[in-house]
Amino acid sequence: MARPGLDNLLTVPQGEFKLDRLPLRARELLRAWDAADEYLLDYLAEDGNLPAGARILILNDTFGALAVALSGFRPQAISDSYLSQQATRVNLAGNGLAEDSVRLLNSLEAPDGVFDAVLIKVPKTLALLEDQLLRLQPHLQASTRIIVGGMIKAMPASVWKILERLIGPTTTSLARKKARLIFAAPDPKRMVPANPYPVRYRLEGTDYLITNHANVFSRDSLDIGTRFFLQHLPVNPEVRDIVDLGCGNGVVGLMAAVRNPQATVHFVDESFMAVASARENFSRALGAERQAMFRVGDGLTEFEPDSVDLILCNPPFHQQHAVGDQIASSMFKHARRIMRTGGELWVIGNRHLGYHVALKRLFEACSVVAANSKFVILRARAKRH
Repeated sequence: MARPGLDNLLTVPQGEFKLDRLPLRARELLRAWDAADEYLLDYLAEDGNLPAGARILILNDTFGALAVALSGFRPQAISDSYLSQQATRVNLAGNGLAEDSVRLLNSLEAPDGVFDAVLIKVPKTLALLEDQLLRLQPHLQASTRIIVGGMIKAMPASVWKILERLIGPTTTSLARKKARLIFAAPDPKRMVPANPYPVRYRLEGTDYLITNHANVFSRDSLDIGTRFFLQHLPVNPEVRDIVDLGCGNGVVGLMAAVRNPQATVHFVDESFMAVASARENFSRALGAERQAMFRVGDGLTEFEPDSVDLILCNPPFHQQHAVGDQIASSMFKHARRIMRTGGELWVIGNRHLGYHVALKRLFEACSVVAANSKFVILRARAKRH
């Protein structure tokens, strides 16, 4: 779906493809691909020499640009992002390509077989890259070509170090349009360490052991924003349904469940690893007798109107490497749609983000629950029907 002001046509040697980002926005200003995608596809066409029928694995394809352009190879594609997978499906359909021309896998699923080429976009979280490279080991052979692409600003020296430690020798391309490619050659003699993920820590002030998969925010310890939020979580015996929106490892929802034992908690995140972590943490802490819901998805889009009493949220202010407030804004709008009369949305954020402006525009009332020098907790009440 083309939108005014945005050129959404990717032109590469493999063809021309209309590509959209998700979530869809009426006046989208960002493309669904970057210069690293173009560089990688150009390289494969000019120097890659991939034979027809080559087995290709793609990791971290942000909105499906690589999968769509290379769909003729019937690649497998791994992502930790629900939105990335959905965008791939949307963009395949939008270009008249069959959905089953790409096998989509989440970050905790293993691909099938050994690959001739592995194409990796550098993820924002380098722990995720480390976890992925360790999971890849059974699917590599000495001849496997591993090509890592990214924008130079998102490729610190640690990317090279991880590749050389876990794969083998690396060489690099020249920079082009602020993008670069790294080529890694599997070393059959490499000593592969055990995968350190998931990691675990004991939640402060409790006996709960918290599991964190590689792509979970603040996986090694409780972050200071969540610690502040936990100190002020509401207790309300009339609440029936609570949503931990953008749940991460689920610590906020877990403690909300402890303090509101009559309520059902719904854990929602677009990261497969986040929801897997939240599920494990809730089950270990409260046992099978306490019910909760776990959903990997696009925010609150699948919730029915008037279905939730309380939403707890620490909105992300980036999507992959792009920074902005569009995700938070979308979360707030969806929260208003699904809240019951008198329901509340509790939001924590850095003070400078100014979430109160959007909340006051969308909700009947917005007040400060607590604040310190870095964070503010806001409470927005649903408008009466």
